[in-house]
Amino acid sequence: MKMHMLSGGRLQMSKRTYLPDAARGEMIELPVSCVLLRHTQGNVLFDTGCHPDVATDPEGRLGTLAKYMRSIMPADDHVLTSLKAVGLGPDDIDVVICSHLHTDHCGCNAFFKKATIFVHALEVEAANADNAFDRGYIKADWDHPLKMEIFDKQMDVFGDGKLTLVPLPGHSKGTTGALVKLDNSGEFLLASDALSVRANLDQRTSPRNSLDVDQFLKSLDEIARLEASGVKIICGHDEAQWASLQKGANAYT
Repeated sequence: MKMHMLSGGRLQMSKRTYLPDAARGEMIELPVSCVLLRHTQGNVLFDTGCHPDVATDPEGRLGTLAKYMRSIMPADDHVLTSLKAVGLGPDDIDVVICSHLHTDHCGCNAFFKKATIFVHALEVEAANADNAFDRGYIKADWDHPLKMEIFDKQMDVFGDGKLTLVPLPGHSKGTTGALVKLDNSGEFLLASDALSVRANLDQRTSPRNSLDVDQFLKSLDEIARLEASGVKIICGHDEAQWASLQKGANAYT
């Protein structure tokens, strides 16, 4: 199996959302990461990032959320162009795993018409709730006539131990990471927003946008346990880590 890190856009938010000691008004840049996994049984995309319209018409796509999640992505910075750079198109993707259904993680789902969409049952419930928009869920991102595989517990996607979905709730009800085992590069946890920025793990702190702080910290402890066992942790939006990763065609194997 090969793992390709792909850009799914770029946002800017208040730094205090993630780091409580940051100065008021200070901003943080957040790369939006997507991950392509090329398994012998099919091509998997972990998260689909921001919709292309977030770059060209953020208010039209995000509504009032655009005030808090500022788009700083160029028009061509999204998962579709990232996939094209490694020689694939949307129809080449067999499985899309949604770490959760917030707009910056499933914005391009609609383009993957031949894929099966894996999503936690609690995320579907949250995205259908009356207050869903206020919590970052936009129907245009996820409510499509696509084949869905709903799960509610840890799941081995291909039955060979190479890709395991690991529920890590707290940021949202159904936030899910992916444990990836590669032959040469070792084990990785794709943590998504269970760990958006590395500082939260180092300081054992919860971002302000966590739905349930107690659950978030329990998930953080599980991430720490995995790291202590040798698993490399890939954060959802950490700028320093993103700059250090191999990206695009330069795959982990």
